[in-house]
Amino acid sequence: MATIYEVSTLAGVSLATVSRVINKNSRVSDKTRQKVLDAMAELGYRPNSIAQSLASNRSNSVGILVSELHGAFFGQMMAGIESELRAAGKHVIITTGHSEEDKEKDGIEFLISRNCDAIILHVEAVSDEYLIELCKGSTPIYLMSRYVDEISDNCISLNNELGGFLATQSVIEQGHTNIAYIAGPQFKADSRDRLAGHKRALTENNIAFNNALYFEGDFKETGGSDGLKHFIANKQAYSALVCANDEMASGAITYAREQGFSLPNDLSIIGFDNINFARHTYPKLTTIDNPVNLMGHMAAKLVLKNNYKQKDIAITHYFEPTLITRDSVIGKT
Repeated sequence: MATIYEVSTLAGVSLATVSRVINKNSRVSDKTRQKVLDAMAELGYRPNSIAQSLASNRSNSVGILVSELHGAFFGQMMAGIESELRAAGKHVIITTGHSEEDKEKDGIEFLISRNCDAIILHVEAVSDEYLIELCKGSTPIYLMSRYVDEISDNCISLNNELGGFLATQSVIEQGHTNIAYIAGPQFKADSRDRLAGHKRALTENNIAFNNALYFEGDFKETGGSDGLKHFIANKQAYSALVCANDEMASGAITYAREQGFSLPNDLSIIGFDNINFARHTYPKLTTIDNPVNLMGHMAAKLVLKNNYKQKDIAITHYFEPTLITRDSVIGKT
């Protein structure tokens, strides 16, 4: 395996010059840079990234921990983070936590051990106290889609309560008063906030919350189909169904059509997130826009500003959801 010494000899330059080329230092002429690159290519030399990291105290890599790798939501999030970092010459290391405390902590320890310059976390099971303590360590930590007041400067989050309110308010404005609700898992903060927004909309419109029209789902298509199955079995009267995310709304739409529902005539359905497939369901899904791709870009910008000292970067920490009107909700006749 070729060494940096052999590269410097073949190129006829100093070790320091080779090092500057490897580290993309601008203080090297184009002619000299090309001589070094040609020597590296001829010798098959590859820089030792671990040694570079130890020497510079930078790995030029950022760790990302997400709940899952499957699904459009996490794909949009990771795409936003990765594209922003890659444009700045940084790479990402990705692992998962599966919304389980032990796995989230294990994933965090793995990323720290990889000498990441910073870590962006989408975690749901670890406590706020754990995250506050983690931020006191030597590896900078940033949170995606989660707000912790004590470390708010390190958070990129969404007003989920407002989103839950907008979803239910929109169907009420269409004349619906019997409204079923499929929530996400209630150990997740975003699920609780969206449910709180749903309840606020009901209260502000003098509509009582009906436990018989509530079902806790799993944020997956199965949660939507199981929830609708539950409501049908209980023979409850409802004309609108609010789902806490688009995957559950999609599952509910599929099950409703299998049961002979004419949508949206027999049942109006609204989701949350506005993930890619929402515009391709039948009917096209009315939903709440969760700008997770933009938030991913913003989390990466926060890293670039704070850790890589890039200038003139404006940071938005708190995002507001908006209603996306399509075809799955109509007025109650």
